[in-house]
Amino acid sequence: MNTAGHWEATPRRGLELTPFRGLRYDPDRVGSLASVTSPPYDVVVRPDGLHHLQSADPHNIVRLILPQAGTPSARTEQAADTLRRWLDEGVLTADPEPGLYVYEQRHDDGMLQRGIIGTLRVTEPAEGVVLPHEDVMPPVVADRAALMRATRANLEPLLLTYQGDGTAAEVVDRTAQRPPLLATTTEDGFRHRLWSVTDPGELARVQSDLAGRQALIADGHHRWATYRRLRLEHPSPSPWDYGLVLLVDTVRYPLRVRAIHRLLHGLPVADALAAVDGLFRVRHLDKPLAQALETLADAACAGNAFLLAGDGAFHLLDRPDPDLLARTVPADRPPAWRALDATVLHATLLHHVWQIPEDSPAHIAYIHDTAATVEKAERDGSTAVLMHPVREEVVRDLARQGVTMPRKSTSFGPKPASGLVLRALEI
Repeated sequence: MNTAGHWEATPRRGLELTPFRGLRYDPDRVGSLASVTSPPYDVVVRPDGLHHLQSADPHNIVRLILPQAGTPSARTEQAADTLRRWLDEGVLTADPEPGLYVYEQRHDDGMLQRGIIGTLRVTEPAEGVVLPHEDVMPPVVADRAALMRATRANLEPLLLTYQGDGTAAEVVDRTAQRPPLLATTTEDGFRHRLWSVTDPGELARVQSDLAGRQALIADGHHRWATYRRLRLEHPSPSPWDYGLVLLVDTVRYPLRVRAIHRLLHGLPVADALAAVDGLFRVRHLDKPLAQALETLADAACAGNAFLLAGDGAFHLLDRPDPDLLARTVPADRPPAWRALDATVLHATLLHHVWQIPEDSPAHIAYIHDTAATVEKAERDGSTAVLMHPVREEVVRDLARQGVTMPRKSTSFGPKPASGLVLRALEI
């Protein structure tokens, strides 16, 4: 990386996706496939949500991705012991031959997403093959690395996007016309189907097409950073040279981009508003949540805008003082980065105005669900900062320049359900 925060370009080899023997639940050993799935580990943030998943089935995948023992070392040991026991008992079994997996998510609201699950060669950002667009938090990477070391497994795929509309996409759609390996509907209304691709000709066509592609991390920056750390810890060649991913061609299957909101523990809304007096325009909105979000979207078209909640009302912050932005937003990045709401939130509001450490879970939480963020803020007497989503093209353009956005700037979806296919590194 150079002094301006840009990754230096080096020749790249492209995406190298390889087959693997997937670990899958034996449907005869669990209540249902839906009952053993979970959202990705970082979406399960509410204790009641974790309890609900644990209660759904004694073999729910959350017991592996979010073990609940007392200490960090006890949690990783618990996950490793649980995985070994499930393998010994036949709860999880390995498919007989390596393959890539076509994965489909469908919803009655019209959403259809298809992609390919496989193990991808782990690369550094300087190679320009897999592009990150967000910073990561070192403690989270350390936590995920400890879990992967202990289990020697990739327990859930991260989500990558690429733009192809080529042979790989044709294989995906052709495969989706066959009877699936599994089909289930989760309680969020999504219907999930999974197929394996083992034909050597089809595998070669997918790999050849992807070899010239570049991918953007849509969801899973911390897991990708974990893959990179673990690859460096193990001499190559080794199974750690590859990590489990879902690749989605967004030319055919565009993802939805949503915001990730902030919950500021210990900061009452009144104090938050008092601190921004004279620095932002503040408007109090006597509207329900849906209409307040519409007002936020309108304001975001004209510049930086945020919606504060937690006191039973909504407060729109927009039109920040230009002198304030000039003093607080780093000047060594592209204009598109400096104009991001997440940049202004972290550099100006969190760091300068509210003086909240963004790395501390005791002070800040990152929550995907809008209503849940507001409800928790009102319950705790804290401040919810509701964000407007960034357009995908802005994310991709910055990533191609090698410029990372502030952490938790975007939420691409739908995210793959955890628990449908896992990877054990030594199987």
